[in-house]
Amino acid sequence: MGTKRPTTASSDLAQALERLYALRTFGIKPGLESMTALLDALGRPQDALPILHVAGTNGKGSVCALLASTLQAAGLKVGLYTSPHLIRFNERIRLQGQPIEDAALGELFAQIEPALEKIRLQAGRELTFFEVTTALALVYFRQVGAQAVVLETGMGGRLDATNVCRPLGTAITRIGIDHAEYLGATLAAIAGEKAGIIKPRCPVVCGAMPEDARAVIRAVAAERRAPLISAPEAVRIRRLEGSLDGQVLAIESSSQDYGRVRIPLLGRHQWENCATAVAALETFADTAGMECDVQWIRKGFAAVEWPGRLQVLSREPVTILDGAHNPDAARTLVETVRELAGSRPVGWVCGMCADKDSAGFWKALGRAGTRCWCVPLRTGRSRSPEELATLARWAGWEASVETVSGALAAARDWALREGGWVVIAGSLYLAGEVLEAHGYGQQQKGF
Repeated sequence: MGTKRPTTASSDLAQALERLYALRTFGIKPGLESMTALLDALGRPQDALPILHVAGTNGKGSVCALLASTLQAAGLKVGLYTSPHLIRFNERIRLQGQPIEDAALGELFAQIEPALEKIRLQAGRELTFFEVTTALALVYFRQVGAQAVVLETGMGGRLDATNVCRPLGTAITRIGIDHAEYLGATLAAIAGEKAGIIKPRCPVVCGAMPEDARAVIRAVAAERRAPLISAPEAVRIRRLEGSLDGQVLAIESSSQDYGRVRIPLLGRHQWENCATAVAALETFADTAGMECDVQWIRKGFAAVEWPGRLQVLSREPVTILDGAHNPDAARTLVETVRELAGSRPVGWVCGMCADKDSAGFWKALGRAGTRCWCVPLRTGRSRSPEELATLARWAGWEASVETVSGALAAARDWALREGGWVVIAGSLYLAGEVLEAHGYGQQQKGF
């Protein structure tokens, strides 16, 4: 058989994506003027959408996935916008849990191109990758008539490209130190940026977080007369069962007893994400004049999918994949691995971006293992595996430098020989590469 020639439509989409990826060379340009002008030129699609806007350092993706799955279980047509993608760009823009199809994405590019050119000329600069991607998502959700949209910030909040909407509700998940060069080096400074998504008189759900960060969010909410709901106070959660297959939680809010709720997501940190999601869902339902039904939560939480986050890839040996890339996320990952693995030895495969706190990451891992394989990432932002291995050795680990495929093979052999587990972590870039190598895109729905 001959090689299948690409269709004109697929070729056009490939070229459009190539142009979009090229915008990454222009970096991050915080600010809303160009984004506002672009959406004005596109007919202000955000104004037609019932939006739940979510910011935070850790957990915001899981909360977004829980929200979207539950709203879909409630019978709504749901759009979900998240970043980054793991394997394909289409993952960033989802409808009813499914990534946008190539044909629709190609049509969107063609539709917004005149507006992009207009704003380029007006602004005197290129729009950023994230600005264009956000515009694509909002236009798409308006076109398909989404009845609810879950919108995840890319970075920060105040000057994030998503912060052009007037949502029905906002939620802010746990805040930690990350992107310090843009957001500030203290929890209070970062919280101030995240709190920028709070709108006047618009309810905001505050997840579990350090008091330094919570105090800032409380002050901004008071200033803007936005009703503040503290998720840890409004929602109580106990774990009834837990295994590699997931968890069964007892969930009760101040207004509703949800009983036994199963989630396929691992880790104690998901309890606080579930609390934030429940509080946000109740707030959304109240604002929209609905009642948050017990079955929505049970069905939606049980069906949630969030790959690359404490995802069990194999049982022989047990191999867990996680996108943890900062010290707070590393501590959360270690807590879960220790709880599940018990006294078994754990080998780690790690790759990280150069702009991440790699030394803090290894410090957070502590003695969660003694053997690791350091790998490069498929991105120009990759920290060299040699540097990563040096940091690991300083932390007392036995570290080797390998390719990703070589590390996975070596870690698997080591785990089988030692009766141990394997954990892969350090970056969502690494998570995506590993999932692609495992054929996840072909085997699982949602890609």
